[in-house]
Amino acid sequence: MGSIDVVVLASGSGSDFQSIIDACEADEIDAKVVLLLTNNPHAYCIERAKKHDIPWKIVDHRGLSREEHDEMVSEEIDHEDPDLIVLAGYMRMLTDGFVKKYKGKMINIHPALLPLFGGPGMYGENVHKAVLESGMKVSGCSVHFVTKEVDMGPIISQRCVPVKHDDTVESLAQRVLKEEHKLLPEVVGYFAEDCVHLEDNKAWIE
Repeated sequence: MGSIDVVVLASGSGSDFQSIIDACEADEIDAKVVLLLTNNPHAYCIERAKKHDIPWKIVDHRGLSREEHDEMVSEEIDHEDPDLIVLAGYMRMLTDGFVKKYKGKMINIHPALLPLFGGPGMYGENVHKAVLESGMKVSGCSVHFVTKEVDMGPIISQRCVPVKHDDTVESLAQRVLKEEHKLLPEVVGYFAEDCVHLEDNKAWIE
C-alpha cells in the first residue's frame, strides 16, 4: 500500500498515541499521523502533538448530543481523508452511524484480552480490577476493529502478560501498557503493508 495517513482520537495522556508517533519517526512503520482529535481540552495528548508538529483539534463534547458531536468529529476526519482511524484511549461512546461510516478502517486498543473484560464500563482501572478479582493468570491487550457493540469488534491482534500473585491494579496496568505500546504501532504497520483482512466478521493478518 505504501505510506498511510492516520488520524488518532484520544482523550487522555496519549501514551498509546506517542507509541505510534515514535514508530513513525523511527521509520519502523510506513505511516504518518496527520491529525490528533480530542474531546478533552485539557488532555496531555495535545502537548504530545505540539511537540511533534502534528496538527490537532479539540472537538469538545460538552453541551452537544452524541450525534452532534460525532458529526463534528466526522467532518474533521473527512477533511483529512485518512487511510486509518485509531482510537487510542478515546473515552467516548460512538454512535452507530459514525461506526458504520468508518467500518473496516477504524481500530481501537483495549487493555484486556477480548472478548473478556470488555464492554460498557470496562475501561482504565476498572478493567485491571476486574481481571485481578477474576483470578485470571494472564491478561494483556487487544487491537480490534470498531463496531457498534462496544469492544466486540473483530480482533486483529493481541499480546499477553502474566498476572502475578502480588499484582495491584497499578502494577498490572503498567505491565499491560508496555505491551500496548508495542502492539498498537505494530498493527498500524500491518495496515501500511496492506496485510490486515476482514471477512465474515473475522480479522486476520496475512
